[in-house]
Amino acid sequence: MSAPIYLALVIHNHQPVGQFDFVNEHAVHTAYEPLLDLLERHPSVACAVHFTGSLLDYLIAHQRPLLERVRALVARGQLEVLSGGYYEPLLATLPDADKIGQIHKLNRTVEDLFGMRPRGMWLAERVWEPHLVRPIAQAGIDYVIIDDTHFEAVGFDRERELFGYFVSEEQGDTVRVFPTLSYLRYAIPWDSVPNLIVWFRQQAAAPLTGPAPKLALMGDDGEKFGVWPGTYDYIWGSGQYMETLCAALEANADWLKTIRPMDYIAQFPALGRVYLPTASYFEMGQWALPPGRFRELKGIKAELEATGRQDVLRYLRGSVWRNFLVKYDEANQMHKRMLMVAEKVHAMPDGPARARALDLLWQAQANDAYWHGLFGGVYLFNFRIANYANLIEAEALAEGEDAPLTVRRFDFDKDCADEIVLTGAPFNALWKPDAGGMMTELDYRPGRYNLLNVMTRREEGYHDEIRRAAAQGKLYTPEMAAQGIPYNEREMVRVKEAGIERYLLYDWHRRGAFIDHFLREDVDLPAFYRAFYGEQGDFVNQPYQVDVQTAADAVTVTLWRDGHVWVGANHRPVRVQKRFVFGTGDDRFTCTYTLTNQADAPIAVRFAVETACAFDGGQDPRYALQIVNDSPVDGLADLREYDAVRTHSAVSRLRNLALITAVEHPCTLWTFPLETVTLSEAGYERGYQGTVCLHIWEVRLAAGESWQGWLMQEVQPYNTQAE
Repeated sequence: MSAPIYLALVIHNHQPVGQFDFVNEHAVHTAYEPLLDLLERHPSVACAVHFTGSLLDYLIAHQRPLLERVRALVARGQLEVLSGGYYEPLLATLPDADKIGQIHKLNRTVEDLFGMRPRGMWLAERVWEPHLVRPIAQAGIDYVIIDDTHFEAVGFDRERELFGYFVSEEQGDTVRVFPTLSYLRYAIPWDSVPNLIVWFRQQAAAPLTGPAPKLALMGDDGEKFGVWPGTYDYIWGSGQYMETLCAALEANADWLKTIRPMDYIAQFPALGRVYLPTASYFEMGQWALPPGRFRELKGIKAELEATGRQDVLRYLRGSVWRNFLVKYDEANQMHKRMLMVAEKVHAMPDGPARARALDLLWQAQANDAYWHGLFGGVYLFNFRIANYANLIEAEALAEGEDAPLTVRRFDFDKDCADEIVLTGAPFNALWKPDAGGMMTELDYRPGRYNLLNVMTRREEGYHDEIRRAAAQGKLYTPEMAAQGIPYNEREMVRVKEAGIERYLLYDWHRRGAFIDHFLREDVDLPAFYRAFYGEQGDFVNQPYQVDVQTAADAVTVTLWRDGHVWVGANHRPVRVQKRFVFGTGDDRFTCTYTLTNQADAPIAVRFAVETACAFDGGQDPRYALQIVNDSPVDGLADLREYDAVRTHSAVSRLRNLALITAVEHPCTLWTFPLETVTLSEAGYERGYQGTVCLHIWEVRLAAGESWQGWLMQEVQPYNTQAE
């Protein structure tokens, strides 16, 4: 062979902000430590590694010896450590100051911990937009790793033309871009080592397409090397995949050479200039699509693969990452909340408080809670909780812990309709007048907790797989595994409980609080829980008018709608008004409802007000309970109906908080959990996302008559010792 071929292995290690320590520890023992053991046994095998800042924070606190081992591998020139956004944010969605600030923070940390200035960076989820070249370059980064999918989109042939690096430019700033090759991401570790070596021989024998020796770069998640189900034994145990791979690399080192990306850049020129489109890996674009388009794209891809149409497949892609902010209102709200807090934090004077607030803001920019693929993401309660806690604390630092209440009316979520945003001590609140005047956020600032951090139940593109398998009797349950029934991956769908298809329920409106319903007389709790019932009014998700009044020590937000209710066969005009009063420093607020019959005939209606609470662990009686009229009921995840309710409380033993609701007029109370079905490492599973409470009154009004009643909500510390 006239020239060697180089292999750059880049391992990306990440654990999200808000991750449980036991998960971090498991990843250390099953993936991160075994990799270091391997490199220490094979000093001639060079590679690069990336640790996200959220993972480094854990390792600094609990795994100092592991970090010292990384430093020793760096010192002997075997290992390169990459930078990136410290808390693994989607850079494209951040203010430029935060893009650069997060990268600078990880640059400094890498240099302090490992004794090297990072040259390259890992791009979170490989979400690329062309404008990123400039802030990345301004942050002192020389190169970034991106999928070969991005290059195919502009006409490159991944089989021949992506063996090296390119240069991209934005407004005169430049950064080098390495394609990570799809073949290697799948072949390592899923193909055999002999097959892999044959592939390298073929590439080395093929003609050069540029001015430098060929480089094949593989960049992928470190967790697939031991953390993913079934991988530990295959890779580090009896399968010994990585040991076999390193031995083969050493045996063929005369023509197949491992190299750190920074060393390749130092020795060899670029293959040319490139301008890449907005893109990520193929699956990300598919996940960002609506459910129907998700299934459609999946089917088209399978058909093209079956017919070998690579010429078409290279141009096939789904949506862009930002579409998750359309697909999930909750993700968009968190993102726009982050942007609002960012303005306040960046306006702070320099000093320790600003530095602390800035770091909290950056933690809240961690990408994991803002999107959803085949695993968790926005549906993982602990990630959403962590992001909101950091945002609430950062805002409290920017405004002051005892900040007076302030209220603004502006287009918060960027949909060309104004929202109402209240901030101050002790509550932040957010209303959407154009969507039923509902409340979509209620932060209790002393507890750094968003009490309305619930998820709406939505269809996902992969839900059809569960339905089909259930209809065909092909759901594979834990009970079947315990009985020794073998699992057939091609024929069966793994689920964590029998009957999970019953929980594929979808809401027709966003969930939140102070949502106004008029129920048909035959609606019962099971029907309402399933979101399949008779709604007789046009108030739930329709526009309300709004008026805001401020005083020295209180804010009043009044919302009203002149709508209609079907009463029998008659469409009667009805006004619903709700008036919220928040007091500065007051741990309670009231919402006073006024229903006015604007018809010239009497009406009898079932009026109901929906609220919600979002305590993590609410499905587990060890961590949560409900108290109704002073009687405790374990957990928050059962369908329950109560009569003559005056007060009820949702209690979190985890957070030591109680959300207490009182009503002026005794009501019928329905409670039920919001539960979603998503994919986990052990199969499809239910996930608790909060609890809905529906307060129901039978109201009779003469023509022109009004009914009035208040709901009061209060947050108090909860002492588990008092139980």
